[in-house]
Amino acid sequence: MARPSNFTSIVCSLVAPCRLPVRALVTCIATIILSLPALGGPATLDTCAECHGTDGMGQGNPMVPVIAGMPAEHIEEAIFAYVDGARQCVREPRMCETVAALSEAEVAELADHFAAESRGPSEEAFDKELAAEGELLHRQHCSSCHLPPDHEDVAYALGIPLHGQRAEYLRYAIEAYFAGDREALLDVMANQIQQLQPGDLGALVHYYSSYRSTD
Repeated sequence: MARPSNFTSIVCSLVAPCRLPVRALVTCIATIILSLPALGGPATLDTCAECHGTDGMGQGNPMVPVIAGMPAEHIEEAIFAYVDGARQCVREPRMCETVAALSEAEVAELADHFAAESRGPSEEAFDKELAAEGELLHRQHCSSCHLPPDHEDVAYALGIPLHGQRAEYLRYAIEAYFAGDREALLDVMANQIQQLQPGDLGALVHYYSSYRSTD
């Protein structure tokens, strides 16, 4: 993790007033160095975990997306989309504020961490008939790019796994594409979204909520 450009002057200013034996002074400096990321460094896993949990399954907030088991490349892509403004933090401005402080190396590290976590079911209630309708819609419009998180080829899919995602967040995310608050990263995605009818959204949400992992 990069240190502040005035790192040396900061340490010197903190220890200059001290009159300590050499060994104690070294210990003091080491303590200061280790504490610097917490004092002013960019956001880390602890910050992300406040909303997403260390396992990426969220902390019970229906508007916090499940990111466990999402391929690392897609997590990085999503974070940079927030940074670049392709995604807007309409309901949760803290997300944009947090990712803006991340370095590219930290983004990669966080992405690898959450990608390695297993995605369990959200355990949300769903309507079986709507879920069945949603499965047909998924196969017609979404299945070529969005695979279940436990699929052997999920890391190579063009889209993120939607199965097991929180219903309220998923509904919000899809509506955000309709409203223009999110940019479709691929023309094929924009085209498929435009083909959906008003009643299709609910069916898709119920289908993705019905996901139960094979573990």
